[in-house]
Amino acid sequence: MNPYKKLATTLDNRMSGHAASAITGLPAELGTMTAGGLKLDRFKHEIADYYVADWMAKLHLPAFTLGGTVTGLTSGSGAVTGQGTFAFGESEVEDVRLEFQHGLKSGDRVLAIPINDGNDVVIICKVVK
Repeated sequence: MNPYKKLATTLDNRMSGHAASAITGLPAELGTMTAGGLKLDRFKHEIADYYVADWMAKLHLPAFTLGGTVTGLTSGSGAVTGQGTFAFGESEVEDVRLEFQHGLKSGDRVLAIPINDGNDVVIICKVVK
């Protein structure tokens, strides 16, 4: 067999394998939070040391109104109670940090991605029905 053709065939086979693994994407998997850490569905050991994704977002607030009874102070006349309606315009708040690490508790289902050749795990989000 021609050595160049053999080299081309070998390279083609390897590239096909890498392309197939790239198509499948990251090996995300489900896990369950435990009292001592994280237990992935396809890994028999509990993971005590893991990372949690910290998301930054832009929060869009639509225009809205609130109505009801308001109690407050006015200068010199003491407490005043009255009916009121408050109108708020549309606005955006940038760089809102979405943290859920402290909201994770034992029994919660999470989506995690192993990184560093499986030596570490990053929890991406909490999974709910």
